Amino acid sequence: MYVTGRLPLLVALGVIPVVLLSAAGVGAWPASAGWALLCAVLAGADAAVAGDPRTIRVDRRVPPRARLGERVDTELWIANDGTRRLRGLVRDAWQPTAGAPLARIPLDVPPGERRRLEVPLRPRRRGELASAFVVVRALGPLGLAGRQARTDARGAVRVLPPFASRRHLPSRIARLRELDGNTSVQVRGRGTEFDSLRAYVRGDDVRSIDWRATARAGTTMLRTWRPERDRHVVIVIDTGRTSAARVGDGTRLDASMEAALLLSALATRAGDHVHLVMFDRVVRARVTGVDGAALLPALVDAMAPVEPQLIDTDWDGALAQVRALTSRPSLIVLLTAQDAPEASRGFLGSLHSITRRARVLVGTVTDTSLPAIATAREHGDDVYRAAAAEHTLRDAELVASAVERAGADAIAAGPEDLPVRIVDRYLALKAAGRL
Repeated sequence: MYVTGRLPLLVALGVIPVVLLSAAGVGAWPASAGWALLCAVLAGADAAVAGDPRTIRVDRRVPPRARLGERVDTELWIANDGTRRLRGLVRDAWQPTAGAPLARIPLDVPPGERRRLEVPLRPRRRGELASAFVVVRALGPLGLAGRQARTDARGAVRVLPPFASRRHLPSRIARLRELDGNTSVQVRGRGTEFDSLRAYVRGDDVRSIDWRATARAGTTMLRTWRPERDRHVVIVIDTGRTSAARVGDGTRLDASMEAALLLSALATRAGDHVHLVMFDRVVRARVTGVDGAALLPALVDAMAPVEPQLIDTDWDGALAQVRALTSRPSLIVLLTAQDAPEASRGFLGSLHSITRRARVLVGTVTDTSLPAIATAREHGDDVYRAAAAEHTLRDAELVASAVERAGADAIAAGPEDLPVRIVDRYLALKAAGRL
């Protein structure tokens, strides 16, 4: 049983009859007790005649997946198996990050019927969001009190990464088509495959002349080459403590996911095989052996529940996972946050073991506000902040130089620019015949 705001108002209205009865010679205390007893009886009777919320059945309609920040329409079907009309309110027990409406939903179900209620969600966090039960309050006809019951009805939705960087995909696909078609690499070498034959023109590399085709055609024919397809691209996302740092509106891990998704979408269009591992000291997610249209759904589904872990990453273990995924990687992309020399020693020590086997890109999400902070000098506090910002920027440059000396390419950019910088570097390697 529960009471509404009308019951205190009714009790407060008892001041008038208590005063009148006191003026008529009746004691104030007996009059007050009588009025309180009357209000209690009315509230109990109101709750007794209310519909029984324990007789309802609840069915849910929840989409299994949704993207972060997008509206998700869920439904509640409430059937009244009792003999009384059920009027009241419904509260769906979604967690706060699901973005469910705070207001309770009105309910009016005649006996033997059912009603559909809409519960729109707007998720504010990746991962598994769930509601385990529904609470129904059945209100009496006087509106003073009613009955309340909880009904178990589990519903869950997996909130996927938003993949906001997909807006850059059409322009990069167009560049990839141009690379595959009109700008074929005309140098024989590692990382290229045969494309077509054409007539020789002055300035072409004579080593690419096809003498058999020349004999058949009666004119000098040249082989053209293009970047190879069917290469293996391995993406490693660091889920250790540095990935928990907030940059912009999200964490470094969120930005790394965006870069991995954009690169994977482009690489699979190029005919390459993509492997993903998210690692700190254990594997948090792994996707391998998936190609074509099924790749992106598999990636976002694997990424969705992963959160940063407040532990240091074991880079020897992470690179062992790379070797376990494929024996012949062409490109390894490490998405991490290596911007402090002291904390990067383990990473730099392990980096040499893979730069000899494949081309390596190290992508780091940076705070784009640091340059502005480093130049601010308006107040005394600004000087200290500027010194800290300059120190951070210098450390990041030192780590990037060490990455380059280890034989890898260091790419550092803000959360909006990092995915684009990574795929542009991938396309440049393709165009140069180095991948």
